[in-house]
Amino acid sequence: MGKTVLIVDDSQVIRSSIKFFLERAGFSVAEASDGSDGLRMLGHLEGSGTMPSMILTDINMPRMDGIAFVKEVKKGKHRFTPILVLTTESQNEKKMEGKAAGATGWLVKPFDESQLIAVVRKFVR
Repeated sequence: MGKTVLIVDDSQVIRSSIKFFLERAGFSVAEASDGSDGLRMLGHLEGSGTMPSMILTDINMPRMDGIAFVKEVKKGKHRFTPILVLTTESQNEKKMEGKAAGATGWLVKPFDESQLIAVVRKFVR
């Protein structure tokens, strides 16, 4: 498998479909169900010697939302890891909040497979 992408989304259905698309495109995938779980998964990946090449996160999640998650990630070792926000939120204020937190890009749900893969390939070399 190729480069690793971490998917952080509280919807199992969304995670599964993104995982399917990414694996079909040759990426390895790690999954987390919210921001807190995402931070735990980053620690787990580090412990196994894997640094994700990119992180995809939702905004609206329980326990720790996507904005708080992005802020936490950008404080540590992964501050240069590109983070793509995948969300139903399309308001400019939310996009600005995501950008201020450190998000690299924004993709509004629903999106199609080719759109997602094109964006991921743009950031993952």
